[in-house]
Amino acid sequence: MVVITLQRNKCIGCNYCVEIAPEQFQMSKKDGKSVLLHSFEKKGFYTMKSKDHSIYEQSNQAANVCPVKIITVKES
Repeated sequence: MVVITLQRNKCIGCNYCVEIAPEQFQMSKKDGKSVLLHSFEKKGFYTMKSKDHSIYEQSNQAANVCPVKIITVKES
């Protein structure tokens, strides 16, 4: 299981996550912040769970380049 979490309210809209992992992230046309696709929101944290382990590498790279460090990726 791959679990990706995004603290969307702290996003600065740099677009790095979308460039690296466009299958998981896109930019909102409303407010210019990142959107974690297929996620659910709880207390400001957007979480997506997937059984597809092939998304781990790209998602982890997106987390590493995020300048405000608001993306976490875990694999189990």
